[in-house]
Amino acid sequence: MPQTVLLAEDDRAIRHALERALTLEGYEVTAVADGVEALAHAHRTAPDVLLLDVMMPGIDGLQVCRVLRAEGDRTPILMLTALVETADRIAGLDAGADDYVVKPFDVEEVFARLRALLRRTLPVTTGGGSATAPGAATAVEPGREPLVSDRQIEAAGLRMDLQARRAWRGRRELELTRTEFELLELLARNAGIVLDHSTIYDRIWGYDFGPGSKNLAVYVGYLRRKLDEPGAPQLIHTVRGVGYVLRED
Repeated sequence: MPQTVLLAEDDRAIRHALERALTLEGYEVTAVADGVEALAHAHRTAPDVLLLDVMMPGIDGLQVCRVLRAEGDRTPILMLTALVETADRIAGLDAGADDYVVKPFDVEEVFARLRALLRRTLPVTTGGGSATAPGAATAVEPGREPLVSDRQIEAAGLRMDLQARRAWRGRRELELTRTEFELLELLARNAGIVLDHSTIYDRIWGYDFGPGSKNLAVYVGYLRRKLDEPGAPQLIHTVRGVGYVLRED
Protein backbone atom coordinates (compact mmCIF):
# COMPACT_ATOMS: atom_id res chain seq x y z
CA MET A 1 0.00 0.00 0.00
CA PRO A 2 1.31 3.50 -0.81
CA GLN A 3 2.14 5.71 2.15
CA THR A 4 -0.30 8.56 2.69
CA VAL A 5 0.58 12.24 2.93
CA LEU A 6 -1.72 15.01 4.13
CA LEU A 7 -0.46 18.23 2.51
CA ALA A 8 -1.72 21.62 3.74
CA GLU A 9 -0.49 24.62 1.71
CA ASP A 10 -2.45 27.77 0.91
CA ASP A 11 -0.35 28.74 -2.12
CA ARG A 12 -2.14 27.02 -5.02
CA ALA A 13 0.91 26.77 -7.27
CA ILE A 14 3.09 25.23 -4.54
CA ARG A 15 0.26 22.93 -3.42
CA HIS A 16 -0.39 21.60 -6.91
CA ALA A 17 3.33 21.20 -7.68
CA LEU A 18 3.99 19.30 -4.46
CA GLU A 19 0.89 17.16 -4.87
CA ARG A 20 1.97 16.19 -8.38
CA ALA A 21 5.59 15.52 -7.35
CA LEU A 22 4.59 13.44 -4.33
CA THR A 23 2.10 11.42 -6.38
CA LEU A 24 4.77 10.69 -8.99
CA GLU A 25 7.07 9.62 -6.14
CA GLY A 26 4.48 6.98 -5.16
CA TYR A 27 2.66 8.63 -2.27
CA GLU A 28 -1.10 8.82 -1.90
CA VAL A 29 -1.70 12.54 -1.36
CA THR A 30 -4.58 14.51 0.11
CA ALA A 31 -3.99 18.22 -0.55
CA VAL A 32 -5.89 20.96 1.29
CA ALA A 33 -5.63 24.74 1.37
CA ASP A 34 -5.85 25.59 5.07
CA GLY A 35 -5.51 24.35 8.63
CA VAL A 36 -9.22 23.80 9.18
CA GLU A 37 -9.36 21.29 6.32
CA ALA A 38 -6.12 19.72 7.49
CA LEU A 39 -7.50 19.03 10.97
CA ALA A 40 -10.77 17.71 9.54
CA HIS A 41 -8.94 15.25 7.27
CA ALA A 42 -6.47 14.22 9.99
CA HIS A 43 -9.35 13.45 12.35
CA ARG A 44 -11.26 11.55 9.69
CA THR A 45 -8.44 9.44 8.25
CA ALA A 46 -5.04 9.50 9.91
CA PRO A 47 -2.25 9.89 7.31
CA ASP A 48 1.21 8.36 7.57
CA VAL A 49 2.81 11.82 7.57
CA LEU A 50 1.70 15.47 7.49
CA LEU A 51 3.30 18.19 5.38
CA LEU A 52 2.16 21.57 6.78
CA ASP A 53 2.81 25.10 5.62
CA VAL A 54 3.49 27.36 8.60
CA MET A 55 1.78 30.48 7.25
CA MET A 56 -1.84 29.76 6.35
CA PRO A 57 -4.95 31.91 6.86
CA GLY A 58 -7.15 31.11 9.84
CA ILE A 59 -5.60 28.10 11.55
CA ASP A 60 -1.94 28.02 10.54
CA GLY A 61 0.43 25.06 10.46
CA LEU A 62 1.74 25.68 13.98
CA GLN A 63 -1.78 25.62 15.40
CA VAL A 64 -2.60 22.41 13.52
CA CYS A 65 0.53 20.86 14.97
CA ARG A 66 -0.30 21.99 18.51
CA VAL A 67 -3.86 20.65 18.31
CA LEU A 68 -2.78 17.23 17.06
CA ARG A 69 -0.03 16.90 19.67
CA ALA A 70 -2.41 17.99 22.45
CA GLU A 71 -4.74 15.20 21.31
CA GLY A 72 -1.92 12.70 21.60
CA ASP A 73 -1.48 12.29 17.83
CA ARG A 74 2.17 11.37 17.15
CA THR A 75 1.95 11.29 13.34
CA PRO A 76 5.23 12.65 11.91
CA ILE A 77 4.96 16.31 10.85
CA LEU A 78 7.20 18.09 8.38
CA MET A 79 6.77 21.88 8.33
CA LEU A 80 7.19 24.08 5.25
CA THR A 81 8.31 27.55 6.23
CA ALA A 82 9.46 30.76 4.57
CA LEU A 83 10.63 31.97 8.00
CA VAL A 84 14.39 31.63 8.15
CA GLU A 85 15.18 32.95 11.63
CA THR A 86 16.22 30.32 14.15
CA ALA A 87 13.56 31.50 16.62
CA ASP A 88 10.86 30.91 13.99
CA ARG A 89 12.07 27.39 13.30
CA ILE A 90 12.27 26.67 17.01
CA ALA A 91 8.62 27.75 17.30
CA GLY A 92 7.73 24.94 14.89
CA LEU A 93 9.72 22.39 16.87
CA ASP A 94 8.18 23.66 20.09
CA ALA A 95 4.72 23.12 18.59
CA GLY A 96 5.62 19.46 18.14
CA ALA A 97 6.88 19.30 14.55
CA ASP A 98 9.49 16.66 13.77
CA ASP A 99 11.36 18.50 11.03
CA TYR A 100 11.12 21.48 8.70
CA VAL A 101 12.08 22.61 5.19
CA VAL A 102 12.76 26.26 4.40
CA LYS A 103 11.26 27.81 1.25
CA PRO A 104 12.34 27.93 -1.50
CA PHE A 105 13.17 24.25 -1.30
CA ASP A 106 14.36 21.48 -3.61
CA VAL A 107 11.65 18.82 -3.90
CA GLU A 108 14.33 16.13 -3.50
CA GLU A 109 15.06 17.52 -0.04
CA VAL A 110 11.36 17.21 0.82
CA PHE A 111 11.41 13.60 -0.37
CA ALA A 112 14.54 12.85 1.70
CA ARG A 113 13.08 14.33 4.87
CA LEU A 114 9.76 12.50 4.38
CA ARG A 115 11.59 9.20 3.88
CA ALA A 116 13.60 9.80 7.06
CA LEU A 117 10.47 10.60 9.10
CA LEU A 118 8.61 7.57 7.77
CA ARG A 119 11.55 5.23 8.44
CA ARG A 120 11.59 6.36 12.04
CA THR A 121 7.95 5.32 12.53
CA LEU A 122 8.74 1.70 11.67
CA PRO A 123 9.20 -0.76 14.57
CA VAL A 124 12.87 -1.18 15.45
CA THR A 125 14.75 -3.59 17.65
CA THR A 126 17.06 -1.72 19.97
CA GLY A 127 20.28 -3.61 20.56
CA GLY A 128 22.70 -3.19 23.41
CA GLY A 129 25.74 -2.27 21.34
CA SER A 130 27.03 1.07 20.25
CA ALA A 131 25.10 2.89 17.54
CA THR A 132 28.27 4.18 16.00
CA ALA A 133 29.32 2.79 12.63
CA PRO A 134 32.97 1.92 12.00
CA GLY A 135 34.94 5.11 11.53
CA ALA A 136 32.14 7.33 12.82
CA ALA A 137 33.81 8.16 16.13
CA THR A 138 36.39 10.86 15.63
CA ALA A 139 37.56 11.19 19.23
CA VAL A 140 36.87 9.82 22.67
CA GLU A 141 36.38 11.98 25.72
CA PRO A 142 37.24 10.56 29.15
CA GLY A 143 34.36 9.55 31.40
CA ARG A 144 32.20 6.64 32.49
CA GLU A 145 30.81 4.51 29.68
CA PRO A 146 27.03 4.55 29.21
CA LEU A 147 24.93 1.71 30.64
CA VAL A 148 22.87 0.37 27.75
CA SER A 149 20.22 -2.36 27.71
CA ASP A 150 17.35 -3.28 25.42
CA ARG A 151 15.10 -0.99 27.43
CA GLN A 152 17.20 1.75 29.04
CA ILE A 153 20.23 3.96 28.60
CA GLU A 154 21.96 5.69 31.51
CA ALA A 155 24.69 8.20 30.71
CA ALA A 156 25.93 11.57 32.00
CA GLY A 157 23.14 11.83 34.57
CA LEU A 158 20.48 11.01 31.98
CA ARG A 159 18.11 8.06 31.94
CA MET A 160 16.14 7.05 28.85
CA ASP A 161 13.34 4.49 28.64
CA LEU A 162 13.59 3.37 25.02
CA GLN A 163 10.30 1.48 24.86
CA ALA A 164 8.21 4.20 26.50
CA ARG A 165 10.27 6.90 24.72
CA ARG A 166 10.70 8.90 27.93
CA ALA A 167 13.82 10.62 29.25
CA TRP A 168 14.93 12.19 32.52
CA ARG A 169 17.80 14.34 33.69
CA GLY A 170 18.08 13.44 37.34
CA ARG A 171 14.48 13.39 38.59
CA ARG A 172 13.18 15.87 36.01
CA GLU A 173 11.38 14.37 33.01
CA LEU A 174 12.21 15.94 29.65
CA GLU A 175 9.47 16.77 27.16
CA LEU A 176 11.04 15.75 23.85
CA THR A 177 9.81 15.57 20.28
CA ARG A 178 10.48 12.43 18.25
CA THR A 179 13.59 13.92 16.62
CA GLU A 180 14.93 15.30 19.90
CA PHE A 181 14.53 11.91 21.59
CA GLU A 182 16.36 10.11 18.79
CA LEU A 183 19.17 12.68 18.74
CA LEU A 184 19.58 12.40 22.51
CA GLU A 185 19.51 8.60 22.29
CA LEU A 186 22.28 8.61 19.68
CA LEU A 187 24.44 10.93 21.78
CA ALA A 188 23.75 9.00 25.00
CA ARG A 189 24.57 5.64 23.41
CA ASN A 190 27.91 7.15 22.43
CA ALA A 191 28.53 9.23 25.56
CA GLY A 192 32.11 10.46 25.59
CA ILE A 193 32.53 9.88 21.86
CA VAL A 194 32.63 12.82 19.45
CA LEU A 195 30.19 12.15 16.61
CA ASP A 196 30.78 14.08 13.41
CA HIS A 197 28.04 16.02 11.65
CA SER A 198 27.64 13.62 8.73
CA THR A 199 27.28 10.62 11.05
CA ILE A 200 24.52 12.34 13.04
CA TYR A 201 22.70 13.45 9.89
CA ASP A 202 22.86 9.93 8.49
CA ARG A 203 21.62 8.28 11.70
CA ILE A 204 18.84 10.75 12.52
CA TRP A 205 17.65 11.99 9.13
CA GLY A 206 19.04 9.30 6.84
CA TYR A 207 20.51 12.01 4.64
CA ASP A 208 23.45 14.42 4.91
CA PHE A 209 22.15 17.86 3.97
CA GLY A 210 25.65 19.25 3.51
CA PRO A 211 27.85 21.78 5.29
CA GLY A 212 25.46 24.67 4.61
CA SER A 213 22.57 23.11 6.54
CA LYS A 214 21.74 24.53 9.98
CA ASN A 215 19.21 21.82 10.77
CA LEU A 216 21.45 19.91 13.19
CA ALA A 217 22.61 23.07 14.99
CA VAL A 218 18.99 24.13 15.52
CA TYR A 219 18.04 20.76 17.01
CA VAL A 220 21.12 20.65 19.24
CA GLY A 221 20.39 24.17 20.48
CA TYR A 222 16.80 23.30 21.21
CA LEU A 223 17.78 20.06 22.98
CA ARG A 224 20.26 21.99 25.11
CA ARG A 225 17.51 24.34 26.23
CA LYS A 226 15.55 21.36 27.53
CA LEU A 227 18.54 19.62 29.11
CA ASP A 228 20.44 22.45 30.77
CA GLU A 229 19.80 23.46 34.37
CA PRO A 230 21.13 26.42 36.39
CA GLY A 231 24.24 25.39 38.26
CA ALA A 232 24.45 22.01 36.55
CA PRO A 233 27.10 21.07 33.98
CA GLN A 234 26.27 21.35 30.31
CA LEU A 235 25.82 17.93 28.72
CA ILE A 236 26.06 18.46 24.95
CA HIS A 237 29.38 19.95 23.88
CA THR A 238 30.39 21.30 20.48
CA VAL A 239 33.72 20.13 19.10
CA ARG A 240 34.46 22.89 16.61
CA GLY A 241 34.87 21.68 13.07
CA VAL A 242 33.98 18.09 14.01
CA GLY A 243 30.63 17.54 15.71
CA TYR A 244 29.06 16.97 19.14
CA VAL A 245 29.66 14.89 22.24
CA LEU A 246 27.53 14.10 25.29
CA ARG A 247 29.48 14.21 28.58
CA GLU A 248 29.40 15.82 32.00
CA ASP A 249 32.13 18.36 32.71
